[in-house]
Amino acid sequence: MGDMANAACMADGFDKIQKLPDPVVGCPNFRRVPGFKVYCCGQPTIAGFEAALTKVCGETYPKDGPIIWFNLRQEPTVYVNGVPICARPANKIGEYAELGAITRDIAKANEVEFLAVCEMRAKENGGKLKAVDINKTALEFEVKELKSLSQVIEGLKEKFPGLVHWRVPVCNSAAPLESDFDIICKTLVGTAINTPVIVNDQVGLSRATTGCVAACLFKELQISASFEGLVETVPGVNATLLKTDKYVMNPEKDTLFRGEFEVVKELIATLKDGAAAKNNADKIIDLNGTPKTGGTGIKQLRENIAESKLSYEIMDDAAQAFLKTKIMDNIQKYFYLIVFAGYIREAAAAARETIEADKKAAVALPSSGKCSIPATELKIGKTFAAFMEENAGLRALIDTGKGNLQWERDIPAASLANLESLAAKDFQGNLGKIIHDIYQTAHVMFGDMPQGDHKKRAKYRFASKTIMRILPAAQKGEVEKLIEGKKMTMDLYEILGKCTWVQPK
Repeated sequence: MGDMANAACMADGFDKIQKLPDPVVGCPNFRRVPGFKVYCCGQPTIAGFEAALTKVCGETYPKDGPIIWFNLRQEPTVYVNGVPICARPANKIGEYAELGAITRDIAKANEVEFLAVCEMRAKENGGKLKAVDINKTALEFEVKELKSLSQVIEGLKEKFPGLVHWRVPVCNSAAPLESDFDIICKTLVGTAINTPVIVNDQVGLSRATTGCVAACLFKELQISASFEGLVETVPGVNATLLKTDKYVMNPEKDTLFRGEFEVVKELIATLKDGAAAKNNADKIIDLNGTPKTGGTGIKQLRENIAESKLSYEIMDDAAQAFLKTKIMDNIQKYFYLIVFAGYIREAAAAARETIEADKKAAVALPSSGKCSIPATELKIGKTFAAFMEENAGLRALIDTGKGNLQWERDIPAASLANLESLAAKDFQGNLGKIIHDIYQTAHVMFGDMPQGDHKKRAKYRFASKTIMRILPAAQKGEVEKLIEGKKMTMDLYEILGKCTWVQPK
């Protein structure tokens, strides 16, 4: 996105943006990840920034101490009277902003240009700026103050001089770029374990949650390299209980909810300590997820894939095409988070083993000889991009395997043979029996779905596709032409109407 002159101004905030209890005024969906000084939120107002930072510092953390704030948005933001307004293409209002290959430098340049455009628009409109909300409802602001996001951050540094604000623009559904993971790591290298990390997107949903997972995995590196040897010196402590690579999910969960996709199974078999890396990632994803998986958030990155897959079965073809792309993108994201967890595990082991000889004596524990390295002194010897180069086959694996799902439920072979036989003998004469048997089959196939509209729609779509599948050749060809010409849809009643219609004499 670079065309700021034609960009629409969209208000970030909207009615019911707050999804969580105990709101921080002006900072939507602010929450802390359990067990980590990592926080997630939507785009704050100017007052919301200060409220969030004050809450993060609390009574003990110094306001002049280092605080890392990652902004994962692709779209540039300005502040009108203290309220965030973002630039969006006119066709991306109120929907996910997948804006292409946006880098940090592009995002900063867009922000400068967007600020100038907003100043010009307000000047030409008598000091008022026109905008829209996510529902495309027209808004108009009397501009009393107009600032860029960068200017807002500089103002916050007067009270919080240790604040580091870093843009890592990522898309909504797919994985961050390998370089994005490296930017997060590079920014966090040299920080203490108790250094607060805050991650935001517009609402505090998918992008921010993904960034929080990456930040928590980096904190895991710090904990592993700094405390693993130290913990083992404490009598009675079972160190294995503190490791997330021993994490076990509820075995009664559906396989998709456990993230057991075919491409992930291949990854586990291919990646060194792949099962442990998946356990690491799953534990952190659950802590960043909803309360039902131990988190405090809104978006469960792994289970959301399974939920989307269930929704896929009840949607029409156009909606299925969109959702299929989204599901595959989210599988790619999950895949990369597991790989990143594997990279972090390797980096933690390397940090403990490769410390310089002249420094080893200062950090070695007398009882075990293991190193307990202060988090601020940890170094990462290899970038995530370099790790991926060494494991280049993983890129091809996810590219080809992310779509390896059973997108449609298979009709049992015996049921299909019965329907085909009825249609072949006398389609018109057996039509009542055919419809009965199709729905009887659907009742069994979708027996796992709860009663309700979703189940009805799933069975109806199945009936529509199945009747189309068994139509006699002549009628099938005619119906396919009508569907291709958009004169009818693949709908059970429309198909039956066409096939049973008798032209009046």
